[in-house]
This record gives sequence, structure tokens and C-alpha cells, in this order.
Amino acid sequence: MRKILIMNAKGGSGKTTVATNLAGYYAMKGASVALADFDPQGSSIDWLRQRRGNLPKIIGLEASEKFPKLSNTVDVMIMDAPSRTHDEQIVSLLSITETCIVPVIPSPMDIRAAQRFFGELRKIRKNVYNEVKIATIANKTRENSREAKNLEDLLYSFKLPSGRKFPFLTLLRQSANYIRAAQRGMSIFEFAPLTTALDREYWKPLTGWLESKKSRP
Repeated sequence: MRKILIMNAKGGSGKTTVATNLAGYYAMKGASVALADFDPQGSSIDWLRQRRGNLPKIIGLEASEKFPKLSNTVDVMIMDAPSRTHDEQIVSLLSITETCIVPVIPSPMDIRAAQRFFGELRKIRKNVYNEVKIATIANKTRENSREAKNLEDLLYSFKLPSGRKFPFLTLLRQSANYIRAAQRGMSIFEFAPLTTALDREYWKPLTGWLESKKSRP
């Protein structure tokens, strides 16, 4: 089973948007998908409740209190991590996944929080026994803005203790299409194909990396 964790210790980074859209992406490709919501707020589960029966099925798992048991028929599990995650919980979540995506938005507070969070990741990485692959994306960005460029430069600079860089994959733009799709329990891969065409282009570096060997231990 492919396990992909969406994590950022700060709230408001768009974790749930990334998690639900990835779940929709894999479901559209014909995979058996589970969406595990580790956040007590349950936003991913709320998204699933809006989803209609004519859309590809996604299994919803409320995982904030205990890790769910899954059948071997699930191909991909997308995990929406809680905000305000601390060292022990980060280690626990990273230890059960293959790949971790960290979304960061271009606000000064979020950038400072991201710097602290990546500092934590570097310190606790030695306590994670599997070789989890971690990558970053910029989220909710305004195209060609100075803030987006500053965030891009920052994310390119993050390094592991070994000196290797965390892969920076893409900038996802701020778009009302995510809100419109979410209101229907849909991803942008399922909603209004012509309207969301540009949004989907920005996802290609992320989905391409996830489908490559580089994203796996």
C-alpha cells in the first residue's frame, strides 16, 4: 500500500486541500484510495461527506484517536496530519509512511513556522527508522508575486543534516476553484475540467514526483 502523509505543524497551510485533492487524483486514476484524517477537526472527513455517489469512491477514516485498520485491497492511503504536531507525534506519523509532503503558504508567520518545523524535522529524522522521503510545496500562492518568489527561494534552501536538500516540487496557486470543488466533495481533477485546467498544470510536478521512484524509500 502506498502511504502519503501531508504534514505541517502550523494550521492554515492548506494540508487538507492538498490531501483531499491528492485523494481525488488517485481515485480518478482508478486506484482504491483511503483518506485518513488524523486531525481532530475532521476537515477531510467533512469533505468526503459532501461527495456524491457518482464520483470515484474514497474510503474515509477518522484516525485522530487511533490508527485505522485497512484491508489489503487499498492501493493508496493519503494521511491528513493534525496541526500543532510535536516531536513524538511527528516521529510516530513519519514512521508509518513512505512519503511526506509539507505545504507552506507565503505569509511571514508561516515562513517562520516552516523554518522551525524543518529544524524539528532535521533533529528528529534520526529517530525515524524508515527512510521516509520528504518534499515541500508552496501553497496558496499568487502568481509572479514577490511573496511567492521569496517562499520559493526559502523552500529551495532547506537541507537535511547530510547537506542534501529537501526536494521543492511546485507552487500551487491561490484559486477559487479549490473552494468550489470542495463544496461538492470533489478535487480539481474532477471538477469543471476547462475551468481548472491551469490549476491542474501546477500539480504535475507533484503528482509526477509521487509516481516516480524518487518519492519512495
